[in-house]
Amino acid sequence: MHRGLFITFEGSEGCGKSTQIQRLTTRLQGLGIPFIVTREPGGTPIGEDIRHLLQFSKAGYAMKPETELLLFTASRAQLVREVIEPALAAGTTVVADRFLDSTTVYQGVARKIGTDSVKFINDFAVGDTLPDITFILDLDLQTATGRLKNRPPPPGGVDRMEQQPPEFYEAVRAGYLKLAATTPNRIHLINAAKSLAEIEADIWSHLKDKLTPQ
Repeated sequence: MHRGLFITFEGSEGCGKSTQIQRLTTRLQGLGIPFIVTREPGGTPIGEDIRHLLQFSKAGYAMKPETELLLFTASRAQLVREVIEPALAAGTTVVADRFLDSTTVYQGVARKIGTDSVKFINDFAVGDTLPDITFILDLDLQTATGRLKNRPPPPGGVDRMEQQPPEFYEAVRAGYLKLAATTPNRIHLINAAKSLAEIEADIWSHLKDKLTPQ
């Protein structure tokens, strides 16, 4: 049995990851390709508890950057071993809403922890389980902010990670752009200001030859 393809989606808040993941999985379903979708933080019972602490708990507002880094990677370590790695080994395609690149950018760059420390902890958390292909949906801050304002409030309440100052998101975008430039074999930068159909087509053009219908 061939190993499943590991696809990850990255980008700042409001970039449209969830929409494009839904469009991609609709295509996969139509082709009969088995898949699962994961999200970070979360995706396991332990991860979902960590997600609440990171995003919605009042205690989270006093969280230090180093604590945030370790919690995100703790959730990821559990997700890799409990869900992602077994699925890939069974030949299932994994579509992930965020993975280690988010930590590289959000905590390493925007929180200014430093890329060396973040890389060491990321490597420990994921082991040999790395994405085969990553899509970064790139969007300017003004457009992303407008989208967030027009989006219905999430069921779980206001997300702490969506309440950072503008300079934080500018650093996030710059971090993603640098990551795309330095990792061209894995990462594909997608212009998220295009129409939904155009973005979907861009993503599919990079994937269609890598997927095997069942």
